[in-house]
Amino acid sequence: MSFYTYLMASAPCGTLYVGSTDDLAKRIYEHREKVRPGFTAKYGVVRLVWFAAQEGQEAAFRRERQIKE
Repeated sequence: MSFYTYLMASAPCGTLYVGSTDDLAKRIYEHREKVRPGFTAKYGVVRLVWFAAQEGQEAAFRRERQIKE
């Protein structure tokens, strides 16, 4: 199973969001359709700007934390 770390934005020079998931297409759909209430729905973060495949769930989560720091 593949895991991904990804970065989304609301607009050029807008609000950024970093996350990790095992189903990138599903997660991007959830962001765009505001399926889950929260930060991305509130700030309109719907544009995928970067993603990278990781070796496993823990690696994806570590990379997410690295980026957030």
